[in-house]
Amino acid sequence: MKQQWKAFIAEILKNRHSRITWVTFIAFSLAPLFGGVFMFLMKDNGSEGLSGAFKSKAVLMSFEANWNSYLGLLSQAVGVGGVLIFGFVASWLFGREYSDGTVKDLLSLPISRAKILNAKFIYYIIWCIALVLSNLLLGLLIGFILQLPGWDSVMFLNNIQVYSLTTIMIILLNTPIAFFAIYGKGFMTPLGIVAILLVLAQIIGALGFGNYFPWAVPGIYSGSGGADLKAGLNIFSYLIIVMTSIIGYFSTILWWKYSDQTK
Repeated sequence: MKQQWKAFIAEILKNRHSRITWVTFIAFSLAPLFGGVFMFLMKDNGSEGLSGAFKSKAVLMSFEANWNSYLGLLSQAVGVGGVLIFGFVASWLFGREYSDGTVKDLLSLPISRAKILNAKFIYYIIWCIALVLSNLLLGLLIGFILQLPGWDSVMFLNNIQVYSLTTIMIILLNTPIAFFAIYGKGFMTPLGIVAILLVLAQIIGALGFGNYFPWAVPGIYSGSGGADLKAGLNIFSYLIIVMTSIIGYFSTILWWKYSDQTK
């Protein structure tokens, strides 16, 4: 446990001054900011205050300028945008040692290789939780500034449940991205995989098979595909996510422990 703690502290020290941290927070904050603009434009004229694709989306999803719709938008931003942002975080954390040329120094330390990776996984989880908490707080601030109607505790708790479970699913799904980062020895390969998975999630979801594609399930659960698609989720949809996460985690650990580190 003492070694694990030291490995985690080392991870904090390595990343505390990284500009990438603030880039992810700024990028992720676009969701509540644009969601606030969305609500502002709809506040007086409903969907008539929008135009083009935004108007079609509002009508299709029955969006209104109220708290329930706004918090739903935040959950959908995590379900879809989280695949990209959380994937970027995992790619950076697990691939930067190769890009910076410090991987051999890291492997030469008198500490278990598994503990080094576990420290990165812990830091990754904390980073992602900080991102979603900052977005939630920013979203609440914007909602109160706009004086959105429809606030009540039951509505808030229901939306927080969706927001939280969507976050957990996205966090779990990025253990395979960590594997591709160390397999590809850098962060470009996993970023490419993230982009491919994001596109596939949209295509497979549109074809009606998203319930069984892990990276499509969080978006469907968040409500981005509508109530009908969400109703199609079942126990196997969630088990697939758990199994994907377990396979990704152990693949990462085993590859790091037993593969030749030639770079």
